[in-house]
Amino acid sequence: MIKVVFFARVREQLGEDALSVQAGFADVNALREHLAGRDANWARVLADNSLLVAVNHEVATPGTALKDGDEVAFFPPVTGG
Repeated sequence: MIKVVFFARVREQLGEDALSVQAGFADVNALREHLAGRDANWARVLADNSLLVAVNHEVATPGTALKDGDEVAFFPPVTGG
């Protein structure tokens, strides 16, 4: 299984804190496409190119490989000031 977690406005927009999906996605992009297929709202939220992704607490790219047991987090860019 892959644990997928959502933070900040992503969590609010999707109405989900976390979910688990079967492993078998080659990379972050494949997982993102799968999740976007849930419904139009998920597709809209996950299409935001400013979203950041981390795999096992390290910033990832769309091509980052995934394996069973990984944790993938989707979150908006962090701002400070």
